Amino acid sequence: MLIGKTAQLQLFSDKYRNRGASTAIDEQVIYPSRGLIYDRNENLLVNNFAVYDLNVIYNKIDPNMDTTFFCELLDISKEEFNQYLNKNWSKAQYNKSIAFTFLSKIKPEIFAKFQEHIYQFPGFFPRIRNIRAYPFTNAAHVLGYLGEVDSSTIKASDGLYELGDFVGKRGLEKYYESSLKGKKGIKYVTKDNLGREVGPYNDGLLDSLAITGTDLYTTLDQNLQSYAEDLMKNKRGSIVALDPNNGEILACLSSPSYDPNLLNLERGRGKAFMSLLNDSINKVNMPLMDRSVLAKYPPGSIFKPIFSLIALQEEIAYSGRTIYCDGEYVINEKKGFTQKCHGHPTATNISTAIQYSCNTYYYQLMREFIEKNGYNNPGSGLAELDDYLEQFGLGRKLGIDYSNESSGFIPTPEYYDRQYNYVRSGWKSTYILSLGIGQGELQLTTMQMANLAAILANRGHYYIPHFIKKKSEAYDSKFDNRLNVKIDKRHFDPVIWGMQKVITSGTAQNAKIPHHSSAGKTGTSQNPHGKDHSVYFAFAPVDNPKIAIAVYVENAGFGGAVAAPIASLIMEKFLNQEIEDYRLGLENYMLNLDLISNP
Repeated sequence: MLIGKTAQLQLFSDKYRNRGASTAIDEQVIYPSRGLIYDRNENLLVNNFAVYDLNVIYNKIDPNMDTTFFCELLDISKEEFNQYLNKNWSKAQYNKSIAFTFLSKIKPEIFAKFQEHIYQFPGFFPRIRNIRAYPFTNAAHVLGYLGEVDSSTIKASDGLYELGDFVGKRGLEKYYESSLKGKKGIKYVTKDNLGREVGPYNDGLLDSLAITGTDLYTTLDQNLQSYAEDLMKNKRGSIVALDPNNGEILACLSSPSYDPNLLNLERGRGKAFMSLLNDSINKVNMPLMDRSVLAKYPPGSIFKPIFSLIALQEEIAYSGRTIYCDGEYVINEKKGFTQKCHGHPTATNISTAIQYSCNTYYYQLMREFIEKNGYNNPGSGLAELDDYLEQFGLGRKLGIDYSNESSGFIPTPEYYDRQYNYVRSGWKSTYILSLGIGQGELQLTTMQMANLAAILANRGHYYIPHFIKKKSEAYDSKFDNRLNVKIDKRHFDPVIWGMQKVITSGTAQNAKIPHHSSAGKTGTSQNPHGKDHSVYFAFAPVDNPKIAIAVYVENAGFGGAVAAPIASLIMEKFLNQEIEDYRLGLENYMLNLDLISNP
């Protein structure tokens, strides 16, 4: 088709032939506007603004061009001219006969002055493109950013991309690239022998219009997102809040974050990116890392409600079971191996075990579960536990509409076989009792933790968490599928009652939400490299859940100290739109708490 069109233009078209050798037809790419991104209330999160690039075909450059005047027009030095023009021609991505970007992101006033004289510089031609702008400085990790395509992307695109094109590199920009990018158009322009545009070729009949990319309507609540980010300033960690009724993600953040405008492809982006990258490489604050979906954390005691449900379903426990606790759990009396438990009354049922977060209770349940098929057959019990955890979305990717989602980690019998292959008698339940309290090798993402809260809120089912509303053309019907866990509904009542008591008279009494009942669980995730992590997940209202949330704050200590109050403030903001006067002191404390400068 391309060869035929070329023949028509150059050999058979009278209009072209009659112009003689002093004219030429220039094929110009028209770049489409990228689709806009909105929040759930149609607040604009990402828009476009025009930038001007200057492309060049090396072989068409006039060797006698006035480089001094050229550099003056573009406000660059001759050293920069040589740097931008001379490429490593041995690399496959560069070819002296193929256009490449000489200078990008030219200011409009400079471009306007240069365009008047562009006919003096054969081989150079302009390109107008749209790059991203962010009215708000929130949700940088979720939205992602653009970057130039690499050679492997160009090669795999079958002509869809060419050198100098922009493509989504992270977040929603990457996941929904095919919808957001739009479709290029073509414009044929007649030029005279000096390279000046004479007019459209054949009255523009051969031109094709660029097609604007499809807009995305996200599930994010910009106001809630902004408030959550304010609460997490000067803290390391992540927050995910969901609507349990449909899996829509209301807020999702990783802290520390950055202003997305820093990476919007304007000049200075490279320096900003390297600064963020160096911080990430040095593993200090890692602002480029999205902790909400990438970081894998031990969940701590928030795992206890989930394990309670599994133990009840397998009849390892019953709701009224008492397990005596005197402050420690004896693993091996002969060897003197014990595990500590904090001081609290003995749990007389599974609800109070959750309320007081009794470690002894869950060490014993884990021991019995792993040994359910015999003391010498722990792998069989662990395999059954893993099957349940997989139903809860653990140990695998949830399938969210987002790039770089981690699967977390659930240890398998095979994993422990490898770990303890030096033990002649094999590993036993006593080796892995810490799983019962959410420690050991168990690792979850914050997204998975929030989804667990949604499963509890729904009494046994969930929808795949997602960032896109149904009204968006790119919406995937898989997000409508209701996914069930094989736990009888009756088992949720004592567990949720225990989670309510956590807030009313347990470990998270500072997490009460005015005018609404809520159910939650604190966790203190042990950290061998420093201060423990503060963890909390919850949902509210209990009888008509509208929000489920998980908060993970690194090196913040006890779960009820930092994560729980932050979560409660976010839920209060979402449900009530404002914070009650008597809680403003708590809000102010959390807003100003600095765990980075003053760990």
